[in-house]
Amino acid sequence: MTIKIEELTFYTIIGLLDFERIKEQKVIVNLKATYKYKNGNFIDYVEICNIIKENLKNSKFKLLEDAIKSTAKKILKRYKNIKKLKLEIIKPDILDDAKVSLSKTFKAK
Repeated sequence: MTIKIEELTFYTIIGLLDFERIKEQKVIVNLKATYKYKNGNFIDYVEICNIIKENLKNSKFKLLEDAIKSTAKKILKRYKNIKKLKLEIIKPDILDDAKVSLSKTFKAK
């Protein structure tokens, strides 16, 4: 099975620049998870959205790389049936003429 969460949008502190450390900015998170469904062992997409938002809001990351790794670790720890997880974080308003994003695919151990 594969579940997708697309365009989870909220505001948080993320980035290195001085103004990014003071004022929350919009981020968009996309997720794609491949998992084994057996005996009702499902993925709760509401809980995953909450894990993502809580982790990014509470940690106030400086780097997108650290934010993605930390978030993936929390999701994979909670959902042992996930085999492959792709996360993308987009900062749509950081530049006037471009969106900035980072994505990474994780395989369960």
